[in-house]
Amino acid sequence: MSARTVRDATFGVFRRRGLTTLFANPGSTEVPFLAGLPDDLRFVLALHEGSVVGLATGYALGRGEPALVLLHTTAGLGNAVGALATARVNRAPLVVLVGQQDRRHLVFEPFLTGRLHGLAGDYPVWSDQPVRAQDVPGAIERAANEAVTRRGPALVIVPMDDWLAPALEDREDAAAARVVRSTTVDAAELDELAGLLRDARSPALVAGAGAGQPDAWAALVALAERLVAPVFQESFGALAGFPQGHRLFAGVLPADRTRLRERLASYDVVLAVGAPVFRQSPYAGGRLVAEGTRLALVSEDADEVHRAPVELAVLAPPAAVCRELARLVPQRDARAPAQYVPPPAPRLPAAGEPLTAGHVLAALAERLPPEAVVVEEAPVDRPELHERLLAREPLGFVSAAMGGLGFAVPGAAGLRMALPDRPVVAVVGDGSSIYGIQGLWSAAHYGIGVLYVILSNGGYAIMDRLAERHGESSPWPGFGEVDLAQVARGFGCPARRLTTLDELVAALDEVVPTLASRDEPLLLDVVIAPTAEFAP
Repeated sequence: MSARTVRDATFGVFRRRGLTTLFANPGSTEVPFLAGLPDDLRFVLALHEGSVVGLATGYALGRGEPALVLLHTTAGLGNAVGALATARVNRAPLVVLVGQQDRRHLVFEPFLTGRLHGLAGDYPVWSDQPVRAQDVPGAIERAANEAVTRRGPALVIVPMDDWLAPALEDREDAAAARVVRSTTVDAAELDELAGLLRDARSPALVAGAGAGQPDAWAALVALAERLVAPVFQESFGALAGFPQGHRLFAGVLPADRTRLRERLASYDVVLAVGAPVFRQSPYAGGRLVAEGTRLALVSEDADEVHRAPVELAVLAPPAAVCRELARLVPQRDARAPAQYVPPPAPRLPAAGEPLTAGHVLAALAERLPPEAVVVEEAPVDRPELHERLLAREPLGFVSAAMGGLGFAVPGAAGLRMALPDRPVVAVVGDGSSIYGIQGLWSAAHYGIGVLYVILSNGGYAIMDRLAERHGESSPWPGFGEVDLAQVARGFGCPARRLTTLDELVAALDEVVPTLASRDEPLLLDVVIAPTAEFAP
């Protein structure tokens, strides 16, 4: 034993692992850990645990490295579960510390004791409460390894008295200090998949979030050009898996089984890369794909591979597999498919006619630079956003693949923190924004220059459209009286409420050129008519 504490040893772990930015909404069980935090560790406060995890998720996705989260016992972890689910499905590596009451009287279940094991369900990729205080630093090291390998949130539960316990100096931590994750793929292992593509008369590719990193983009482009094959984007994906300005990009797959089957019917082999086969909503019967269409999958997500209804699946890094496949398959002599063309801008609104989501999205499409990061959380308008705002660089499109609301506002701020030289624009429905509105305070307080474009239709438009499909009226009211510009200003975030196309165009012309250098957020609360039709 020595005078060095478990807390001191943990700070050393943070520094070695690059976990020097801590996202938190603290409580009393975290005070022994946080009081007197060293100056080289950055503390980022958010006003709700959903925003804490949303910020960290965006930060992890932007950096491509784990982010550090601190949650407060039962209330903190419970509030964060939905956001942790998003982090899991978005493949965001998070190291999550959860505070617990003092170990010395846990047996009596004192005030603030957390029944924490299993509280977040299956969404953590790994969790642990070390059996003794001295094992906490090693558990955190292991959590960092697990978060990266399994691509999701790894939890360590730490009783509050553990931090000031003496550290061990003469015993190795039970975690690998460095993990080399092989990205090589043996050609012999890909022989069957290469043969499937080689013999295909009309192949197609489906790119997903698992191919969302720059090396996978480059490898998938090489393979697509080798095959002269159209590349579709998965539906409900967290990230774009292919450059959407490329001549072989074919648009986003529909999410219902009938239209999906029709869209893929002309292809005899469809290879999904880093995407589930295939994410859908709502339920529909019938075959997934047409008779004669053969399915294959490449993914490093074991769950994704094991549940896929495919003829052949390869569990391996998509970038490495696609690079090798591009070498193994011959150049196809085929005519390139027609290039995807975004729809024309909608007609200008007549005098007194309200704006639509299409007006807003078309105006953004005309002005955003290719390197912009678009964070989406506008469910009823997502199909049109996909059509108009094409991702031209990796991380050009980011969304919450889990489907829960509340990610975009804090997630966009986390992405901008990680990518300070890239413009970040969050396109968010008014209903969605309310679930994570506390994230505006963090963006304003820490000078994070995100542009928030709120599509304010005054209600839950997607729920209205879904109710109409059931032929029933909806019992929920609208909430057009909510003024999100005022709410934003209440959190210290500059905001404007816009009602006309001229106001919108003037605001975008003023703000968009400054996005890469902005040091404060801005919220544009754009009043629009509810979207009347919705096809996921």
